[in-house]
Amino acid sequence: MSDHQPVLLKETIDLLAIKPDGIYVDLTFGRGGHSRAILDKLSFEGTLIAFDVDAEAIEEGKALEELGKRFILIRENFQNFFSVLQDRGVKEVDGILADLGVSSPQFDEGERGFSYRMDAPLDMRMDQRNPLTAAKILSSYPEEEIARILYEYGEEKDSRRIAHLIAEERTKKRIETTGELVDVIKRAKRAKSLFQKGHPAKQTFQALRIAVNGELTALEKMLEDLPKALSLHGRAAIITFHSLEDRMVKRKFRSLTTVEGSRYHPVTEEAKFSDLTRKPIIATNEELLQNHRAHSAKLRAIERNKP
Repeated sequence: MSDHQPVLLKETIDLLAIKPDGIYVDLTFGRGGHSRAILDKLSFEGTLIAFDVDAEAIEEGKALEELGKRFILIRENFQNFFSVLQDRGVKEVDGILADLGVSSPQFDEGERGFSYRMDAPLDMRMDQRNPLTAAKILSSYPEEEIARILYEYGEEKDSRRIAHLIAEERTKKRIETTGELVDVIKRAKRAKSLFQKGHPAKQTFQALRIAVNGELTALEKMLEDLPKALSLHGRAAIITFHSLEDRMVKRKFRSLTTVEGSRYHPVTEEAKFSDLTRKPIIATNEELLQNHRAHSAKLRAIERNKP
């Protein structure tokens, strides 16, 4: 298995309160860190069903398939997890985990195009079967649409300036590598922003990655189906890495764990779910020293307490 360090591992496993004979779902197998920890808690009567779209993750997951029926790895986008479970006769599960971060190997393998620190083809696909790449977006999308993607998905304040320069540059030469895009971003951004904390290309790369992989659409569908899949006392734990994801998870969990009342229609019943993390759990200083990618991670969890 990869040496990828799973974020907030102990905290996530503790929150899931794993039953040895339970059925659990890892929606983001990645390099198997969280899955292996779950399997360590399961008896041979327990089952873990994991999902991922990355061919390399699926290949690495074969190392766990020797555990037989305890572990099932499926190459499928997690937005379809509920229908896949139903097709397999799994009506409800005891726990669901999702780690929404890009795995370390995906960042570290320069040729995948996720990192602005290594020059590589502008790919950014988590699922290699996806025909859309970051390079295709930059070469074919209208300037206004590129600006919208950068602003909405990356919260990039200089989105219009960057999109305009991309549109200018592509009339001369197609932007095909991460290095070429970083150069455009640096030239487009206001001078003062180049000296602010963080890499100037971070938000643009985040935005393009989200657009290429349809990440927010997939998350919305997954959150919609998540409560249907949990059994009584079943738990769900989700780790996010940027504010867009965290707001979506926070909003969904709040809607599940509160019952809205009014002056004329007071609340007379409890919500079907309880909030296990009133404030998101973040990495300890000790973990941050060992894994710098944990610095933006936020963990939220809920439990079904009524049928």
